[in-house]
Amino acid sequence: MAGKRSSWLIRWLLTACVLAPGFARADAALNAQLAQLGEYSRFVPDKALAELLKIQPTIINETAGVRAELLTQLSLTRMRLGQNDAALILADEVISMGKAQNDKTILAKGMLAKAYVLFALADVKAAHKLAFEAETIANTTSDLPLRVQAIITAGQSYAEQGNFPAALGKLQSSVDLARQIVDPLPLATALNALAILYNQMRELDKGFAVLDELVAVSSKLNSPGRMALAKDTEYGLAIEAHQPKRALQALIDELELARKLGAQRIIANTLVNLSDSYLKERDYPRTLQYGNESLAVSRQSNDSATEATALVNIGQAYLGQGRIEEGKKHFEAGLAFYEKANSKPELQGVLLEYGQALERAGDLAGAVSAYHRERTLSNELFERQRQQAVLELQEKYDTEKKQRQIELLRRDNQVKGAELDNRRLQQRVWWLLAVVFALAAVIVGLLYRKVRHANAQLEVKNLELKAQSSLDPLTMLYNRRHFQDFMREHNHLDKRDPEKRTLHGDDIVGALFLLDVDHFKNVNDTYGHAAGDVVLKMIAENLRIALRETDMIVRWGGEEFLAFLPAIPRHGVDEIARRILTGISSQSILYQDHVISVNVSVGFAPFPLIPADTPLPWERAVNLVDMALYLAKAHGRNRAYGVRGFENFSQTSMEAIEQDLERAWRAGFVDLSVVLGGAPETHPPTPSEHSNVVPLKPAVKSGH
Repeated sequence: MAGKRSSWLIRWLLTACVLAPGFARADAALNAQLAQLGEYSRFVPDKALAELLKIQPTIINETAGVRAELLTQLSLTRMRLGQNDAALILADEVISMGKAQNDKTILAKGMLAKAYVLFALADVKAAHKLAFEAETIANTTSDLPLRVQAIITAGQSYAEQGNFPAALGKLQSSVDLARQIVDPLPLATALNALAILYNQMRELDKGFAVLDELVAVSSKLNSPGRMALAKDTEYGLAIEAHQPKRALQALIDELELARKLGAQRIIANTLVNLSDSYLKERDYPRTLQYGNESLAVSRQSNDSATEATALVNIGQAYLGQGRIEEGKKHFEAGLAFYEKANSKPELQGVLLEYGQALERAGDLAGAVSAYHRERTLSNELFERQRQQAVLELQEKYDTEKKQRQIELLRRDNQVKGAELDNRRLQQRVWWLLAVVFALAAVIVGLLYRKVRHANAQLEVKNLELKAQSSLDPLTMLYNRRHFQDFMREHNHLDKRDPEKRTLHGDDIVGALFLLDVDHFKNVNDTYGHAAGDVVLKMIAENLRIALRETDMIVRWGGEEFLAFLPAIPRHGVDEIARRILTGISSQSILYQDHVISVNVSVGFAPFPLIPADTPLPWERAVNLVDMALYLAKAHGRNRAYGVRGFENFSQTSMEAIEQDLERAWRAGFVDLSVVLGGAPETHPPTPSEHSNVVPLKPAVKSGH
């Protein structure tokens, strides 16, 4: 839900902080003071900044280590206050100092600080790269707290990349190293990061075991802030373990601790999580209470991410109470933040929640609009992921090619060196000339063979790349790009006489089917994305069984699939839609002792579609089928809506039909049919449902 989205960034910025390294005895007092202010800054950064600025003039003549520590704490504090540009300048100053002093401890500290600022600026790739470099440098020092923090940061970077095995190894080693330090603060930081990782990996028993030790260590620190972080981690674990009472109590405890500290951002985040907890229970009055409290605090602390989450929760509560206009107003205000921040994965999730909330509230038109926005964004993200995969494959191929070229150049240099040696030998010993030429010929021959072999390998790699670019790697179905290329290269419009086409009921036509998995997000949220992948593979296999080898099956994007059947009897189009619905809904998946059943909604039409004796281009036909799919979604899911043809077309236009398919059907311009799946969730407002295939005829045909 929305509350958990905001807590992750807050938690990362609070825990991923440079620990003060060891200093010489002469600097012990300043070291202790700076370390105390650094810890204070994690929770009350505005007050900590004032104290740091007070002592800044007093350390101008101190050692480089003390000055670097002050600059680091200033950088981190300004980052927590959202002053990222100033924080970046300070971090770069620490890095420059480390290089000038040839001090690896200062250098690693500055690099870690800069990595945190880059993460706050959403430059995640650069942040990860710098974090890994900082860990390498920190591990060459004798500063154990700094090494612990660098290893934690590297582990968190691996986790954000989805490389959980590497992340687990790093965080476990950080805990082992932290146990060697007398001060329990590094151990608390490492245990908190490890518990969060186990939560991400859904190894909840291990996460709770680490949490128990984290609470014990945090108690020794006598720090309300550290205990608040532990309670936030407990909340995350309890949510995933489906323990709502424990999660709620953890939030209440965290709120009390945060208020003792006066930590405004933690208070705002905890309040929004409380509103989210009550939203799950559909306790809308309490959702509004805590959502509005979070909104007020987040605005005071300039925490725009938490403000956006609070607006979304308030919007859902209003929609749940049937106050549709107020709900939409708050939802759209929250969406504006995600759009401005260009946070597309989170924006996609919020749009899906928006559509579901509007659907429950009875605003079907608004729900369809939200689903359209979400699907457009989903397709964009899917296309970007596909392009990234192709780019990574191309990059790997280019790297291998460069390595081969380097090897050839190296060997070419060896040949040239041998030729120079031969010239010197020729001046000394003429009788060895024949032997030298023979050896050179052998080397050139070998190189020529290797070049031919390398060229053959390059050709194979090119063919592999072409094949992979046309297939979806998960389902091994064709991808959207392949289908688009296929349709552009082949003219599939029916060239037969229109009279023959309409007079024979069993004429041969093509057909388009577009299907979308119902409530697919619930599968991912409940069982994890791995379970979602299993569902997509099952659907792909069922489509292969239900359709013919000559039919083109495409993973259209995300949880959407498209099938293009080039030649079937016109009267059999509805039967194929029913076969798809029943084939998928009859399958159950056993995943980690859970039985998962899914349904799909389908939009379909014969192809080509021919209004007024002019066939529609395939792009417009797919768009019309997509609109039929969303009618199936809006009218209850687990069913198929098909466009059979057009009527009274002289009184309307294709643009008007495409603008609102349902209105065009009710006006009598479009002939629709519906195929019902087994055990549908709800029934659409259609005529008789005594059979699985129902022709959709409007009750009143209006003339224009």
